[in-house]
Amino acid sequence: MTTTAKLSIGDFSRMTYLSVKALRHYHDVGVLEPAEIDPANGYRFYLPSQVGLAQMIRRLRDLGMPLEEVRTIVQAPDATARDEALVAHLRRMEAQLEATQQTVASLRTLLQQPDDSFPVTERDIAATPALAIREHVKGADAVAWWMEALGLLHKTLRESGGRRGGPDGALFPVEFFEDEEGEVTVFVPVTELAAGSLPGRVIATVVPGIRAAVAVHDGPFGDLDRTYGALGTWVLERAAGAPGPIREYYLPTGDPDDLLAHTTEVCWPVLPG
Repeated sequence: MTTTAKLSIGDFSRMTYLSVKALRHYHDVGVLEPAEIDPANGYRFYLPSQVGLAQMIRRLRDLGMPLEEVRTIVQAPDATARDEALVAHLRRMEAQLEATQQTVASLRTLLQQPDDSFPVTERDIAATPALAIREHVKGADAVAWWMEALGLLHKTLRESGGRRGGPDGALFPVEFFEDEEGEVTVFVPVTELAAGSLPGRVIATVVPGIRAAVAVHDGPFGDLDRTYGALGTWVLERAAGAPGPIREYYLPTGDPDDLLAHTTEVCWPVLPG
């Protein structure tokens, strides 16, 4: 290596828009190592050929990529592995962007749409036999658990030769809302169930009947709390609340096996009227 080919850390910093502090940190964590370190004084030196790599690292960090993933990309054994890691991160960013856009739309709706846009009715819901999965679930895992559990119930119903008796549903106890975790039950009502063993997590049960105040949520999941808020207000104003879990029914708007194609019927237990 010739002397003129080496770049001091200061020159390299100016050429890459990476601070000296960032370059030292990237060296320490194995993301971008200098080409040479002077053993006498510890000065770091870089090569002009490292400028492009440093600029790529800066762009990846601008995209919010964790350093561990950046290290995976810069140390990838070939272009295919590098590109796969980049695509995976871009997909996560797209999902985050979509979530942000949904939140913005939800805030606009919250500002523009009054709570009286959620009509509430009362009705008696009869007890029904069902296939169910009842497990302790944390709030952060609830959506993924809900989809996996209902998918398993759908599969079990098909394979058992049973007959569906109504839309999918779920029971959410008070502690699920208060503690962000609790024993949640998802179920598929049945009118007929062929004899035979069920998968270990699936049970045959009877979902109890209740009288409920009911509101229908037809919109993004992020706005579901508004339906809950309007429904809870309606119940509170009438001092009609009864103990028991909140119940949701998922009314299909297409293929019943498409878990995302539904409107949500929220059922709040109330005293018999």
